Amino acid sequence: MTSLSSSRKRALVVGLGVSGIATAIGLRRIGWEPVIVERAPGRRSGGYFVGLFGAGQAAARRLGILDALPDRSPPGGITYTVDRAGVRRPGVGFGDLPVSPRTMLRGDVERAAFAALPHDVEIRYATTPTHIEQDASGAEVTLEHDGGSVTERYDLVVGADGLRSTVRRLVFGPHDRYLHRLGYMIAATMLPGPVGGLSPHEGASLLEPGRAMWVFPFADHPPTVLFSYRTDDVDAEFTGRPAERVRAAYGPQPTGRLLGEALDTLDSADEFLFDSVEQSRMDAWSHGRVVLVGDSAWCPSLYAAMGISAGLAGADLLAGMLHRHPGDIRGALRAWEAQLRPHMTYYQADGVEQRYFFTPDNQRQVALRPLMGHSLRLPVIGNALRSLRSGSKSIRERERDIAHAG
Repeated sequence: MTSLSSSRKRALVVGLGVSGIATAIGLRRIGWEPVIVERAPGRRSGGYFVGLFGAGQAAARRLGILDALPDRSPPGGITYTVDRAGVRRPGVGFGDLPVSPRTMLRGDVERAAFAALPHDVEIRYATTPTHIEQDASGAEVTLEHDGGSVTERYDLVVGADGLRSTVRRLVFGPHDRYLHRLGYMIAATMLPGPVGGLSPHEGASLLEPGRAMWVFPFADHPPTVLFSYRTDDVDAEFTGRPAERVRAAYGPQPTGRLLGEALDTLDSADEFLFDSVEQSRMDAWSHGRVVLVGDSAWCPSLYAAMGISAGLAGADLLAGMLHRHPGDIRGALRAWEAQLRPHMTYYQADGVEQRYFFTPDNQRQVALRPLMGHSLRLPVIGNALRSLRSGSKSIRERERDIAHAG
């Protein structure tokens, strides 16, 4: 490993996900010495459907990873709304949106970012921070690994360790102070191939009051499936086998072919995602020399479809502000948050509003879905939706929307 000058500022980056790797790339480019710690014993390559929008693509370009990111959107791709009887109607997919993202798997982004990470960046697996203490000039971090511990000093600590962040808990307080449940559960897994009579380029959504299923096709990869459903008792959903909880949420009616095959796949899957839909809501993303990025700070939820884009953009901007304020870390963090927060407020409000796009709340919203698909293709309404996505609501209005969502 190449030795690094002791004059370089050192940063501890907690988390080897997209936000953490992107942060390390950005810090290394401005001359810092990042050290990454990851609680897992090795790299995690899993992940399901993600969309990379303009902000994320611009950040990926600046970080040097955009050219390595595929666009797995299937040529001629089409999405249908399918009911349990197998009846198809025109549906709404990501390709129908006024601003279409580059679609891929979360693992695609992590692999591209990891490949761009300089080889002299130290990575420690199976390592977790257990204590963080700060003074005016740095932060002392106790790290636990394999039953032992060591305390090291850093100029900056970056918590990029996800929705249930250890760094946030140690420095800012317990999870229940910052995590806000939206009242939904999600499950996702990889399908072995097209299901329910779909062709490889066809996607589908099955929409019912309070529950939905989405099949996302790819050009050169098996499709993935997302289940999303409302619940009044999130804690109860974490009891028993996840596949059984999902199956119960879609009962007791006969499943039909599409839903049945998807549920069977989830039931036998070795790898899957099962979690509650929550947002991180914080008044400040930094405290002294500790800063949070990605889902640990602002998680907009998957309903906003901006998690990857926001994580890349936030990490890229953090390095830019630290470079712009080389002698004032706290000032850099304040400037970073001031520039970023209006965008994340918008994305969080989008996550609240768009939960009905992914999971209709009632039969009326289900019935209006074909009209939504048609309106997205009309120039006037499409332009209006594009304007909305660029932030036509005031920040105060969006903060009110988030507060009303609980």
